[in-house]
Amino acid sequence: MSDYIEGDLMEVYDRNLKKLGKGKADWKFIIDVILLLRPGIIKPRKAYQNLNSYSMYKSYFKIGWRTLFRNKDYALMNIAGLALSITCCLLIFTLVKHHLSFDNFHENNEQIYRIVTEMHSENEHYSTGVPTPLGTLVRDNQTFSEKTARIYIHPNALITLPEEEEKIKYKEASGVTFAEPEFFNIFNFHLVEGSIESSMNALNSAIISERLAVKYFGDKNPIGKTILLENDLEISISGILKDIPDNTDFRSEIIVSFPTFKSFMPWLASDDFWSGISGNLQTYVVLNPSTPTYEAEEALTYYAQEYPINKQTKSVYKLQALSDIHFIDRFGGGVIDKNHLWILSAIGIFLLLTACVNFINLATAQALRRAKEVGVRKTMGGQRRQLFWQFMVETGIITAISIFIAIIAAYILLPNLNNLYETNLRLALFTDRSLILFIVVLGLVITFLAGFYPGYLLGGFQPITAFRQKLSQQHIGGFNLRRTLIVSQFVISQVLIISLIVVINQMRFTKNADLGFDKEAIVMVKAGDYAISKMEAVKNECYRLPGVEQVSLCNNAPASADKWETDILRGNSQEKMDFLINMKLVDANYVSTFNLDIIYGRNLIVSDTVMEILVNETLVELLGIINPNDALGSHISVNSGNMKGQIVGVIKDFHDRSFHEAISPTILASASRHYSHFAIKIDPQDIQSTLEGLRSIWQGNYQDQVYEYAFLDDRIEQFYLTENMMLSGIQMFTIIALCISCLGLYGLISFMVTQKTKEVGIRKVMGGGEIHIMWIFGKEFVLLIGLGFVIASPIGWWLMQRWLQDFAFSIQIDIWTFAIAGIGTLIIAAATVSYQVLRVAFLNPVLSLKAE
Repeated sequence: MSDYIEGDLMEVYDRNLKKLGKGKADWKFIIDVILLLRPGIIKPRKAYQNLNSYSMYKSYFKIGWRTLFRNKDYALMNIAGLALSITCCLLIFTLVKHHLSFDNFHENNEQIYRIVTEMHSENEHYSTGVPTPLGTLVRDNQTFSEKTARIYIHPNALITLPEEEEKIKYKEASGVTFAEPEFFNIFNFHLVEGSIESSMNALNSAIISERLAVKYFGDKNPIGKTILLENDLEISISGILKDIPDNTDFRSEIIVSFPTFKSFMPWLASDDFWSGISGNLQTYVVLNPSTPTYEAEEALTYYAQEYPINKQTKSVYKLQALSDIHFIDRFGGGVIDKNHLWILSAIGIFLLLTACVNFINLATAQALRRAKEVGVRKTMGGQRRQLFWQFMVETGIITAISIFIAIIAAYILLPNLNNLYETNLRLALFTDRSLILFIVVLGLVITFLAGFYPGYLLGGFQPITAFRQKLSQQHIGGFNLRRTLIVSQFVISQVLIISLIVVINQMRFTKNADLGFDKEAIVMVKAGDYAISKMEAVKNECYRLPGVEQVSLCNNAPASADKWETDILRGNSQEKMDFLINMKLVDANYVSTFNLDIIYGRNLIVSDTVMEILVNETLVELLGIINPNDALGSHISVNSGNMKGQIVGVIKDFHDRSFHEAISPTILASASRHYSHFAIKIDPQDIQSTLEGLRSIWQGNYQDQVYEYAFLDDRIEQFYLTENMMLSGIQMFTIIALCISCLGLYGLISFMVTQKTKEVGIRKVMGGGEIHIMWIFGKEFVLLIGLGFVIASPIGWWLMQRWLQDFAFSIQIDIWTFAIAGIGTLIIAAATVSYQVLRVAFLNPVLSLKAE
C-alpha cells in the first residue's frame, strides 16, 4: 500500500475503533480497504476522497440540523418568511405560465396572425374584424400568406334540440363559429370522428365538441342529429371535435361550415360588402416565413385604399400576432394585461428578495452567538471553505423545508387564485417539467442569495477573537449592512402600500364617480322577439309588476361594450365628418329610465324610424357649434345617409365606456326595428320578487327563448375586471410583504434586546426611565423606516403615474397617499417591536445585570 494512502486509512481505522470497538473495527477497516483498493474501479486516493467527501457532507447536514433545533426561533422565522415568499412565487409562476401559454400549442403558432383594422380620424377606433371580401382577395392574390381562413363568431347563441320530446334549450355563451375549412389547417383542433372536408364544405353542417355531444345527447351517437340555431337555422352534426384546451381564446365548441353563414347572415357574408366591418368576422393568415410583417401590411395598404370602408376615415389593416390576441384589450383581448403579469412577476421577485434579506439579517445577527463554534472548528483545523459550506448546507435545509411547506400551501391556496382570476389552474408537480425546473432553480437561487454572505462572514472569523468573544458589530458586517437591508425591505413594502392605496382610490373613483346616468337597480333583459308590437305588449305587462318603476326599449345601455359606430353628415352636406359617432337607438322612455340630463331642448317623440335626434355635448363641440343651444333645429344624417333627423335636444355628456376611454360623440334616436333589449328600472327594496315576476312574463311570451338578464352595474363592473384582479393581488401580496418584513424586524429587535440587556440595566440603575429605554430601541427603526419612505415615495409615485396613464379619467395622487403609507408602516413596525421593547424596558435592573 502506498505511503500517501496508509496514513489516511489509519485515521479511518482509529475512528472506527472508537465508534465500534476492537472486533467490529477490524472487520470494517478490512472492508474499507477492499472498497478503496478494488482494481479497475477507482484509484485509491480518489476513492478515499469520495468517501471522505460523503462523510463531510453527511456531517454538514447533521450539524446543520442540530443547529436549527438549537435555534428554533431563528429557524422558524426564516422558514415562515421563505415559505410565504415561495408560495407566492409558485402561484405567480403557475398563473403567468398559463397566460403566456395561450394558443402556443398550434403548429407554426409564431407565424399565425389575425388581420385587424385601425380607423384613424378625430378619434382612434380599433376592430378585430375586416371587410368580408378581404380574406378571399388575400387568399387568391397575395403570396405573403401560406394559408388564409375567415371565421364569423356568433356569441351567446341559443341552441335548441328539436328531436327531443320537449324542446330543450341552451344558451352557449361561447357562441357558434362559422369557419372556412382552412381554419383547421391553421389551428390544431382535432376531430375524433368525422371529416373536416365534408363537414366544413357542406351546407348546414357542424362539428361539436365531445363535451357538448355528451351534454346534448348523452350516450347516443350525435352524428346525424340536428340542432336549431336561434330557433331558425337547422344544422346537422357531422363531426366530433376533441375538447378544446383551457389555454386558447377560441372558446366556441360548435363549428359550422362557412357556406351556412351565407344563409344565416347573407348581407355580411357577401363578397361585395366593403361598406362596413363586424368585429366578429375575422380573418387569420399563416405568414410566409420569408415575409416580414411590415411587407405584408404594406401589401394590405392597397386594399384599404382601393376599397375604403369610409372615405372620411383612414383605414389601416395590421397583422396582430396570435400570441398578442389574449392580452390586447383594444382588439377584444384584455382578459389579463401583459403588464399585469410583469407586475405580478416583479412582486414575486420582490417578496423573494425580502425573505432573503430577512435571512441574511437574522443570520448575521446570529453570527455572534456562533463565535465559539467557529473558533473551535478553526482550532481543530477547519478551513474557511468548510465553514462556508457548512452554513450553505444549513441554508439549504431551511430552503428545502420552506419549499416543502410552500408546495402544500400552494395546493391549498390554488382554488382561491382560480376564483380570483377566473382560471382552472392545476399544480402538476410530478408531470410539469417546467414547474419542477422552476422549483429546483428557485431553491438553488434562494440558497445562494440567502446563504452566501453569512457563510462567507462566518468563515472569516479569527479563532482567538472568537474564543475571547471580542467580536463586534463590524465583524458581522456592522449595523450599516443590516440598516441597508432593513431599508430595502421597507422600500419594497411601502411601494406596494402606495400602489395599493392608489389602485383602491382609482377603483373607488370608477364606482362612485358620476357617470352621467343612473346605473343602480336597472336590469337589462334581452328581447326574445324583435317585433315592436310584441315588445310593446311585454313592456306594458312589465309595468303591471309592483316593483317595476320604468321600462325602456333600446339597442343597449348608455355604457356598453357593444358600440354602433358610424359616420355623420351635417345638414345637406354630402361630405362626411372626419370622425365616427356612437349611435344608440332608443325609445322616449330611455331618458327617464337612465335619468339622463337634457340641458337644452326636449326629449324624443315616439317614432318607428329616425326623425328626431338627441346629441351629447362632445358631439356638439366636434360639430363646431359654440353655443349648444344653437344646435337645436339642425339636421344631421348618419349610417351613410340612411338615417336622417333633426336635433331636438342636447344631453349632458355621459360615460359610454370605461374610464379608460374618452367620452364618444353620441346620438340618441328612435328606430324600433333596432331595439334588442329591455332596460327595466326596479324598486331596490323588492328585487327578488320583481325578477321572478319578469321571469314569468318572459316564459309566457317567449317560449322559444331562454330568460336571461344582467344588472347594469354588474356589466359596468366588467369594464374593470383586470383592475379588480390586480387590486386583489396587490392587497394579498402587500400583506405578505409586510408579514415577511415584520418577521425580520421582530428577529432583529430580539437580537438587539439580548445584546443590550446589561446596558439597559446599567442605564436604569443610573436613573434612566422606561421612555428613555424605549427610545433607544425605537429611534433606530424610526430612522430606517423614514429613510425607506423617502426612497419608496418617488418610486411609488412614478409607477402609479404610469399606471394611471391608461385611464382617460383618473384620480390625482395627493400627499395623503404617501402620508397613509408612511404612518401605516410606522404603526405596523411599532406593533411588531413593542412587546420586546416593553419587556426589556420594564425588566428589573438586577435581572438585567445578571444576564449573560
